[in-house]
Amino acid sequence: MLAQSILAGLFTGALYGLLGLGLSLSWGMLRQINLAHFALAFLGAYLTYELSSHRSVDPLLTLVAIVPLFFVLGAALHWVLTRFRVSPFNSLLVTFGITVIIEALLQWTWTADYRKLESSYAEHRLQIGPLYLPLPELITLAMGAGISLAVWFALRRTDLGKAMRAAAEDAPIAAAFGVNQNALALMLSGLNAALAGVAGVCIALAYTLSPSQIYAWIGVVFAAVMLGGLGRPLGPLIAGCIIGVTEAVTMSITAPSWAPLVSFSLLMCVLLVRPGRVA
Repeated sequence: MLAQSILAGLFTGALYGLLGLGLSLSWGMLRQINLAHFALAFLGAYLTYELSSHRSVDPLLTLVAIVPLFFVLGAALHWVLTRFRVSPFNSLLVTFGITVIIEALLQWTWTADYRKLESSYAEHRLQIGPLYLPLPELITLAMGAGISLAVWFALRRTDLGKAMRAAAEDAPIAAAFGVNQNALALMLSGLNAALAGVAGVCIALAYTLSPSQIYAWIGVVFAAVMLGGLGRPLGPLIAGCIIGVTEAVTMSITAPSWAPLVSFSLLMCVLLVRPGRVA
């Protein structure tokens, strides 16, 4: 039972990391605290539900439409924020307003009723000894780990990634060496929104959907981002898995109500002992 709980925590933590990846890059490299990231993820989840349930499209194939659409939405949002010189704190307020608008649109379109995507993936699970590995959760884990590693490699080993990091660290010096900061920022913001769309597909595969659940993910994903460090691609994944495992083990030993207490106590301890950890 304990081993199964740890596995469930890893699966949940991978989704925390996938959700937190775009938020971490936006906050750490673009200096924008984008709360609309969560609303975009649920918009992606509902689009997956709609296309799969009523258009008979495979849930994973919805990425073909969702990723480019969300890339454009993310770039457009960044253009608006920079056009009006929105400060980091004000970006928090503006994107929170966008989140409320998207929640209202979701509720208006799909109502506030709970919805569950019935797909062939949910019927398959692997068994290793006494342990069960549901296919939707395995897909989430593979996507979370694979995308995080790919983004880490791109930022560390490619010229484009190095240019993005240089622009984030010292924009004037990077511009003096020919780095087009505005174009790179638009590209990165579009990538972050596309990552939210990918996370939305994973949410649709494994979870029941409701517009109000947008806010249930904000606190724990923020904790994963802050524990993992801003602008660090692998940080949210590692921190998310740690939080997911601690929550799952706590729920299996005590009660579900104790899970948030443990995860946020861990965050508070890290902030108190190493306050520079989230820089």
